Formats: sequence, C-alpha cells, structure tokens
Amino acid sequence: MSIPQSGGGPIERYEQLAELLEGGNKPKDAWRIGTEHEKFGYCKDSLLPLPYEGDRSIKAILEGLRDRFNWAPVEEAGNIIGLTKDGANVSLEPGGQLELSGAPLETIHETCDEVNVHLREVQSVADEMGARFIGLGAAPEWSHDQMPMMPKGRYRLMTDYMGRVGTHGTQMMYRTCTVQVNLDFASEADMVKKFRVALALQPVATALFANSPFFEGKPNGHKSWRSRIWRDLDADRTGTLPFVFEDGMGFERYVDYALDVPMYFVYRDGVYIDALGMSFRDFMKGELPALPGEMPTLSDWADHLTTIFPEARIKQFMEMRGADGGPWRRLCALPAFWVGMMYDQSSLDAAWDLAKGMDLETRDALRVAASVDGLHAQVGDIKMMDLAKQCVDISRAGLAARARSGAGGMVPDETHFLNALEDSLETGQTPADELLEKYHGDWGGDLKRIYDEYSY
Repeated sequence: MSIPQSGGGPIERYEQLAELLEGGNKPKDAWRIGTEHEKFGYCKDSLLPLPYEGDRSIKAILEGLRDRFNWAPVEEAGNIIGLTKDGANVSLEPGGQLELSGAPLETIHETCDEVNVHLREVQSVADEMGARFIGLGAAPEWSHDQMPMMPKGRYRLMTDYMGRVGTHGTQMMYRTCTVQVNLDFASEADMVKKFRVALALQPVATALFANSPFFEGKPNGHKSWRSRIWRDLDADRTGTLPFVFEDGMGFERYVDYALDVPMYFVYRDGVYIDALGMSFRDFMKGELPALPGEMPTLSDWADHLTTIFPEARIKQFMEMRGADGGPWRRLCALPAFWVGMMYDQSSLDAAWDLAKGMDLETRDALRVAASVDGLHAQVGDIKMMDLAKQCVDISRAGLAARARSGAGGMVPDETHFLNALEDSLETGQTPADELLEKYHGDWGGDLKRIYDEYSY
C-alpha cells in the first residue's frame, strides 16, 4: 500500500482537487510504466510467515537490502518500514508481504530487468537467514492469527475499520498479494477511454493471472480467491465504478466520487490521526472532527486517493488492480498485457470495441465468473477464453507497433513478454489450474509441497 504523500500545499479552491489529477496528463513520449508486485515471506523450516522483528524477519530483510544493496531506509516511529532507491521503493503490506513499487520506466525490458534485480537481491538476503518468498494471490495455509502486523499506523486504523464495513477486509490486508501496472494518459479524454477499457476488461486479467485456489489449507472453490475477497471488502471504496461509463465522466466526476468515500486518516508529523468514516467534504469546510478548524492540503487529498480501491483507479496515473501475485515469469507479463492494449492507439481502439457493448450487469458478472472459473468462465455468449485470446492478440499488436527493442537491439520488441499468457491460452491452464492439478495429483493433497516447488 501507498506511503504518505508529500509536497502539496493548502487547498484553497475546490478546482484544485481535479487539477491534481489533471496534472498527470503527459504527451505520449513521456508515458512510462510502473510495475508493482507483492510476495509472501516465510521461514524455510517452519513454513510460517516471517515476523516483523528478529534474526529471521521482515525487518532483517529490509536491513539486509539497505546494507548490502544501498537502499535508503524509510522509517515510522523508529521502525524501518520501507526502502527507496532510484525512483523505486520497497514497502510492506499489513501482514509483511514485501512489495516492490518500481520506478517509472520506458520499456518492459527495463521493467523486467528491475524485477529480476530486485528478486535476486531479496533472494540473496533471505537465503542467508533461512527465509524464502513465494508469489501467490492468497496465502495458501496461514490463518489470520498466524499473520504478523507490520508497525504502520495506517494499518492499525484500517484493521479496526475493516471489521465494521465488510466480511473480507482483513483477509485482503494480511493474506493476499497482487501484481499491478501503473500507466499514463495524455488528456482527460484519453484517461476516460483507458479507464473504461481497464474496468471492463479487468476480469480478463483476473482470469489470466488467477493464482489463489487455496485458502486456510484447502481448495476454496475459486481460481482467484483474492478477487473474491475484494467483492465483500468495503462497498464504499471498491468495485467496477459504473459512473465511469456514463456521460460526463472526467476528472471532476472522479473527484465527486472520491469525496464521498469515507476517510481513513490524516497524516501529520509522522502520525496517522484517526479519521475513520469521516467526510473529506467536511474537511474541505474545516469541520473534520479529527482536526476541528483545520483545512486540508493537497497532500491530504493525495493520501485520501490512496485509500480508494476499485478494480482500476486514477491518481496522476492509472493503476490496473485485477491480477493475482504470481510466478517470476508472470510479473513481466502483466505490464506487457496492459501496455500493449493501452499505449498504442489502434490497440486501445480495438480494446474499446471489445468492451463498449458490455452493460453493467455483464461487466459485474464477468468479474464474478473470472474469480470462480478463471479462463473457463462464461457469461451469456461471452466465453472468457475467447475474450482473453482477443485481448492478448490486441496487446501483441500494440507491443509490436511500439517496437521498443531490448538486449542492445537484439530483441526487436516487447511481444515475448506475453509468452506466459499465450501458453495459458494454448493449454487452458492458468497458474491456479496448474496448482489444483498438482494438489489433486502428484501432491496427494499435501499443500506443503507448494513451498518447495513455487518459491522464488
């Protein structure tokens, strides 16, 4: 999850809220790719999650990365809770999931190099202390009581609130992992078109990257339990945002939506102040109960935007949020999938042609079906396998048209990063299908086999 935002002065006009978002508009030659992924750390001998403190711990991993690879520490209340270097940062999810938020990069070649370097660094530090990391969409065995809580004030507030507004919120916080990509837009109109494509086709990403068929030690009946969790988390801040498809959608319309999402906190002088359930509209009037008489800053608004969790969201860029965390190879496939569709105009137009005929009922039904059946989902006449093939074909065409070479010009474009997805479309098997086949076959129902075979 996001680190505190900074650098924003007082909000003196309502229009500044939309202007902050509009400030993300960039010409095409300035568009970048920011890839984020999370993974679970565990003790190699006990197969239990890494605690925050101790010789073998999340804290020790962060300190090892800091000392050995020159990452700069990020601290809260005297605890190391993250790292920064060269435009990237390493942060902690509530249950100790380690997240790399990559730097904004020009090509997927660079993104994949960044992922590879990071995972090798983490692996080298973890190996020496008897720890390992695994990429899955949901923790396969661990109960809530077995998960540590990272020492971040934001998470203490969220944990309490989640129990009041939904049934799966703490599962999301402590026992799920995702991979996502952050992309740019050129204008308000470009943002709207990309936003609509992102929300309508996010179930395709959920299906292709489905990788959470187990929970609390057994199959859970879903290919993506992580996606299932998000459906009953907090209706005020999740979902598929029907208003995005309505006339009048733009930065101001998103601001109106975000203002109605209940607040979590206000960050002041290194402290998260409890503003749970309070209104940013009241804050704009100087009437926030948590800080009576105080007016918000643009940093407060930017912080608030990070507490909204739809399937895709905008800040000064757009985040694609529908995919499970997964194997090393697929961490590069996710940005390739969306960049191919979003960063070439012909491909974006083709993707919108696929999406524009879907009504709200169809979009929501696809989201549910993707979590349950993955690539084998069907909603009415729409077969997920066919839709996914069309999307990957569109993405491949977009990547070929971008023609961004790698390996010193030896690789002509970025299309090969889609190979993992094309393998799934050829075999009909996502990572979840492969895991279930092994569980019911070679593993004989012994889920502990997953750690040796699927850890980084």
